[in-house]
Amino acid sequence: MPSLKERITDDMKAAMRSGDRERLSAIRLILAAIKQREVDERVTLDDAQVLAVLERMAKQRRESIAQFASGGRGDLVAKESAELAILQSYMPAQLSEAEIVALIDEAILSTGAASPRDMGKVMGVVKAKAQGRADMAALSARVKERLSAVVKP
Repeated sequence: MPSLKERITDDMKAAMRSGDRERLSAIRLILAAIKQREVDERVTLDDAQVLAVLERMAKQRRESIAQFASGGRGDLVAKESAELAILQSYMPAQLSEAEIVALIDEAILSTGAASPRDMGKVMGVVKAKAQGRADMAALSARVKERLSAVVKP
């Protein structure tokens, strides 16, 4: 099975052949971000590290979409949304609401967390299992909310 980076490169070649300019542009952005990190860190990224790059790029797109929408820039919202869809096509399927709740509960039980001060321990467990499959900022807020509820009688 090809690595994630090889799959992205193959998709770039296919987009070139088919003349799909938007997809080609987005894939080139992805490969440039991967290459930049490889050059900066002097390593070859594995699938988990490539996934981290994709997550960061997806987060940037979501933030841009929110800002462009509030600024009334529908054209830029559409462009960023298209790039986000392409990024998400390389990421694993997102966790469902029930899976997120179960994951947080399991992490709280396994770490013995009892208050918001234990959030770091819980997030360490949750992040390892949800990497690339959930928005970490939203997940962090959910963990904090859940730990705050544990304390209250």
